[in-house]
Amino acid sequence: MQVKIKKLREGAKLPTRGTAGSAGADLYACIDESVTINPGDLKLIPTGIAIALPDFSVVAYLYARSGLGVKHGICLSNGVGVIDSDYRGEVCVGLCNVSDMPYTIEPQERIAQMVISPVIIPELTECDELDETERGAGGFGSTGKG
Repeated sequence: MQVKIKKLREGAKLPTRGTAGSAGADLYACIDESVTINPGDLKLIPTGIAIALPDFSVVAYLYARSGLGVKHGICLSNGVGVIDSDYRGEVCVGLCNVSDMPYTIEPQERIAQMVISPVIIPELTECDELDETERGAGGFGSTGKG
């Protein structure tokens, strides 16, 4: 499968994989100067790239980089970003700071990872009844502690 990537800005960097076994490709901040994210702040960071997924059978998901999240409390403001197959605009990453310390994003810093995954497009059908299961409607800890 081929995913086409277009640089939209000077200084944009193509996504890279850290190792051959990496599921995600790192995305880079395409910014001219440092951006500080204070505790509780939300910032939209451009990557300077646009992508063209081959068709509706795949999606690009944006996830936090584990090092930024675990060490610095920097995560995606929407949990997981979804880049639909028909989107051709700039890929931007919404970041938030859930720590109690400011964190500064530097130009060209790796800010997120992009994973390309298959998509199942089901037929959504309204019904009057759902099949029964052992679990039923139990949720939020109904199967045990945690």
